[in-house]
Amino acid sequence: MPTTLDGQLVVAISSRALFDFEEENRVFEAGDDRAYMQLQLQRVEQPAQPGVAFSLVKKLLAFNDERPRVEVVILSRNDPVSGLRVFRSAQHFGLPVQRGVFTRGQPPWRYLRPLAANLFLSTNEADVRSALGAGVPAARVYPQSAHASAAHPAEVRIAFDGDAVLFSDEAERVFQASGLAAFQSHESERAATPLAPGPFKPLLEALHRLQREPVAGMRLRTALVTARSAPAHERAIRTLLSWQIEVDEAMFLGGLAKGTFLREFEPDFFFDDQTGHIENAAVHVPAGHVASGVSNPPR
Repeated sequence: MPTTLDGQLVVAISSRALFDFEEENRVFEAGDDRAYMQLQLQRVEQPAQPGVAFSLVKKLLAFNDERPRVEVVILSRNDPVSGLRVFRSAQHFGLPVQRGVFTRGQPPWRYLRPLAANLFLSTNEADVRSALGAGVPAARVYPQSAHASAAHPAEVRIAFDGDAVLFSDEAERVFQASGLAAFQSHESERAATPLAPGPFKPLLEALHRLQREPVAGMRLRTALVTARSAPAHERAIRTLLSWQIEVDEAMFLGGLAKGTFLREFEPDFFFDDQTGHIENAAVHVPAGHVASGVSNPPR
């Protein structure tokens, strides 16, 4: 009987999102992939330092106890030779990462479908957009983001924006077209009508399943961090209730900058659809851009 990942939370991640390959990436972006391969081979015994999403991956893998609950797969534009260093680095840090796909510059996102991935993290915007288009929750990791706090070693903390991330961009379209007053009126009138799902609802569902199966020594905490404020907050809460999903914290900030609030929550990762919010947050916490909704037209 073939091996299956059914029932597991599957996270696909690029090598540059997991490890700090910024110096090596400058060689790659110079257009000399053979020089890049040679550099990675020369450094194969030198573990790469943790990258922006390292803390998230390490903590999620800690949910694996008697049975596998989380699978992390490297999905990278790197070449197979450079993949040697990725696996060596994972082994050095005690990350039980066994699977990887290395495509030497070709788009790797198409392998998300056979993996049935619940999340794809990459520094490549085109790959992230393609993944989102294929229905996979995906975010472009900001390599310059602050790394996660070490204050919560036994707790995975993940923060989400609402509109165009957990929820559809229906309300955001009203706001951008007609302003705040029209947005508040639109949401008040529809307070009892759940919003349609956004691209990250499947990830929130998978995390909720993980949260309901306690593992000794590990917990999961989620937060909704949104520019909504009362009275528009009610529709967001009622939407989550209709999905039978709970979040542990909700911040209705009414347009206040999110970064300092996220600094206090100390997430292992934050997802938002607007680059302005991500740039503000990345100073404080690991952050990734979800290129979906009206704020992110096709390129």
